[in-house]
Amino acid sequence: MSWILIAVGAYFILSLTNLLDKFLLDKALPDARAYTFLVNIMGGAVILAAPWLMYWPGWELAFLNLLVGAIFPFALLLLYKALKVGEPSKVLVLIGACVPVFTLLLSMVFLKEVFTFVQWLALIGLILGAILIAWLPPKVTWLTRLHDFLGFNRGDQTFGIIEAVGSALLFAVVMTASKSLYTVQNFASTFIWLRLGSAVAVLLLLLSKTFRQAVFKNIKKLRGVNASLFGGNQLLAATGFTLQNYALSLGSVAIVNALQSVQYAFLLVFGAILSIWLPKNKLGENISFEIILQKLVAICLIGLSLFLLIG
Repeated sequence: MSWILIAVGAYFILSLTNLLDKFLLDKALPDARAYTFLVNIMGGAVILAAPWLMYWPGWELAFLNLLVGAIFPFALLLLYKALKVGEPSKVLVLIGACVPVFTLLLSMVFLKEVFTFVQWLALIGLILGAILIAWLPPKVTWLTRLHDFLGFNRGDQTFGIIEAVGSALLFAVVMTASKSLYTVQNFASTFIWLRLGSAVAVLLLLLSKTFRQAVFKNIKKLRGVNASLFGGNQLLAATGFTLQNYALSLGSVAIVNALQSVQYAFLLVFGAILSIWLPKNKLGENISFEIILQKLVAICLIGLSLFLLIG
């Protein structure tokens, strides 16, 4: 199944962009509303390809395309808010564990997806792998150490559980609805319509004085190296997001979303590599037998699930 490999490639890229998202939210563009606005406006740049790839699908589908696209910024806004106030190692994996569960339920109810016994085993393995990673002790996860090394101030803020779960639910709705739209329309055209819906939604949010002031006030802070980092990160994120959606258009929405656990397996591998290169008191992890065992079991579960899906 080539779409599984495409999804794995997408999550590899997105695992890198998540790290930069956290850095930029803390240091360069601290307001989640401004970050959400810029991300969706830049995503709307695909409209430039409209003369060649976009076509009119009819009023009903056009409305649905724009509506589904308009939900996406709100999912992102909740994600960035949760990422802003919580530990990234917990927030990202909590969302990653919830999205496939929500998507599985939605796909079975609305898309009537049916899975083989092997696919069920793989889905369960991917979800359990994500949960195992989510249960890693926060004091020793390398993402948290990166957070500390860069001087971020977490204070006494909560993990943003409500925002994270809300974000996961909205992402699941968007992905399930997008899959439904991809089945009756050309991929490129539908993708552009969805991004257009997202851009229109954040532009309409500018009608709110509070939202507008937050956006323009914080955009002014994005300069120099931080502006370059933001632009580069968005190009990378756009590549990963496009690949994720392409995999979604070809395969099962539940499996594509469950494969998000691969993203966190990549993060664990990155952490192991960085632990070798950097001193323990900077970014490396305090290692215990239980933690190593937990990571190995999680990665093996995810790897075995991938083997079942590809095989």
